Amino acid sequence: MTLKSLRNRHLFVADALAVIVAPLVAFLVRFEQARWISDNFRLVGLYLLLSVPLRLLIFYAAGMYRRLWRHASVGELRPIAVAALGGGVVAGLVGLIVLPVFHLTATRVPFSVVFIDTLLSGALIALPRLMVRVTRQGSMRRRRDESGKRVLIAGAGDAGKLVVKELFATSQLGLEPIGFVDSDASKHGHMLAGLPVFGPLAHIPEIVERFGVAEIIIAMPSAPGTVIRQVVRAALSCGIPTRTVPSLPEIISRQGNATGLREVEIQDLLRRDAVETDLAAVAELATGETVLITGAGGSIGSELCRQLARLAPSRLVLLGHGENSIFDIFQELSLSFPDVNIMPVIADVRDRNRIFHIFQQHRPHAVFHAAAHKHVPLMEDNVLEAVTNNVSGTRNVVDAAIETNVQHFVLISTDKAVRPTSVMGATKRIAEQLVQHAATKHHRNFVSVRFGNVLGSRGSVVPTFLRQIRAGGPVTVTHPEMRRYFMTIPESVQLVLQAGALGRGGEVFVLDMGEQIRVVDIATDLIRLSGLEVGTDIEITFTGVRPGEKLYEEMFFTAENVLPTDHPKVLRARNGLLADGTIRRIEALTRSTDTGRPEDEIRKLLQTLVPDFHPHGASAHEDELRSESIRRA
Repeated sequence: MTLKSLRNRHLFVADALAVIVAPLVAFLVRFEQARWISDNFRLVGLYLLLSVPLRLLIFYAAGMYRRLWRHASVGELRPIAVAALGGGVVAGLVGLIVLPVFHLTATRVPFSVVFIDTLLSGALIALPRLMVRVTRQGSMRRRRDESGKRVLIAGAGDAGKLVVKELFATSQLGLEPIGFVDSDASKHGHMLAGLPVFGPLAHIPEIVERFGVAEIIIAMPSAPGTVIRQVVRAALSCGIPTRTVPSLPEIISRQGNATGLREVEIQDLLRRDAVETDLAAVAELATGETVLITGAGGSIGSELCRQLARLAPSRLVLLGHGENSIFDIFQELSLSFPDVNIMPVIADVRDRNRIFHIFQQHRPHAVFHAAAHKHVPLMEDNVLEAVTNNVSGTRNVVDAAIETNVQHFVLISTDKAVRPTSVMGATKRIAEQLVQHAATKHHRNFVSVRFGNVLGSRGSVVPTFLRQIRAGGPVTVTHPEMRRYFMTIPESVQLVLQAGALGRGGEVFVLDMGEQIRVVDIATDLIRLSGLEVGTDIEITFTGVRPGEKLYEEMFFTAENVLPTDHPKVLRARNGLLADGTIRRIEALTRSTDTGRPEDEIRKLLQTLVPDFHPHGASAHEDELRSESIRRA
């Protein structure tokens, strides 16, 4: 090793001077006169001659000259401390043992000198390294003061600190953080990452005006949607944009990182506490097993495939009717999970013989049944399709699962199955009955999972509203008091997986989704997030409740026995025993679709199976809501 080839040569020279100066100062402090050093020059000289090169070798071995100190943080203090302590130990061995034992000097170096020397040398080698970092940060901040766009950070936590660090490190972004706002009163008036925490979120308009803030960055990946909405609406009222760091589910699923800023999306405004999945319990469903997913090309089915593939199943069977969607998810999974045996299967769940053949061929350990018709207005006009797909298809899959000894079965159901007013909801309720019957009769872990509207799924309100906004409006909402539960695709799939692990057979699982949200509020937020104003740039028009729709949804029947589970966000409902003749009537319903019976008769058969089914009707509570809306108008 030569000095010319050494990285950080200037620091090597500084360290050499430090380990020479430090013991001299230590002797001076100990004996309080410079003459003592000259009178004991042999002792001092030999101590320096032996300890200085040994210390520098220890510093080199500790990697002190292989680091980019301009990027150093508090974590870099540890190797400095280790190097300084190691050098101090070596110097102590030289001064306390080597010199007197080998009679190189008449006396040993005092212990107090070694102690002072170790502390002082550690400080002297740390100082230039930290100054490199401080100088770099100061120069970046000066450059930002000249041209940076001022931004306010919402969230004075770890994510906010990371964002500030990234903004200072990346000058090309042209963003100058000026401080934080946070709802935690204990942080107000304090400093974080060298910037002040101004106050609560409610002070955003005042801070924006006072400091000329041009943008707000939301650094609260675990904050609920209510908090995100508060920040976004405050920013919109000030006429400035917002960006956010990804939510925790995004970070965990590697779709983002803690400092990867992006535009605020509607999912952020509806965000709830992250659903923590018991991965160990869920892994028992899939790891090393054959897992089959019906409807694998759909929004829910494809996300199920992604999350199940991460659990390393021995085989993943992707069953779907649409060849293009199955091809897309098969290609994606093949690239992302090359070690998983992925089998694409094109089949219709209504084809009983084909479904039985597939199950006998693959003999899955667990089945997730996501294939279904789900669009309420379409199914009102296509009753036969709703029955054959949602009822007959489910019966075929359930029977094939029983025949091939499937151990776990999860039906993807909907909140519209509760006191249904639509054909789609009634058919999904019957599908739940089929699963319950199979679980009870055959003592299998077969369960159903209900959840609300899934953001980003095909045909959901958000893509529809966005298309209408891009077209210049109007945005159409059926009724000003229409309310729905909303959840994201990853959130709903985590519930499905957790339900499969929690189930004992015959239950219906539901995620605690908080309060229902008015659909008109979703439309309003989307318009504002697009930089437009309701009534000025885009109109919202109300078209009236469509056949089969309810103003609000319910998650449980009144008669259902609702119980908590081991998971704080998942509830369990166990229905009573099915009425005598239920399965016989379901068989009559499925036969009626083969004989071409009129749709009105099929609706009546649905009512005999689901007494709470009131086609095109509304509950008394909905009538009250509608009357109240008219009065407000």
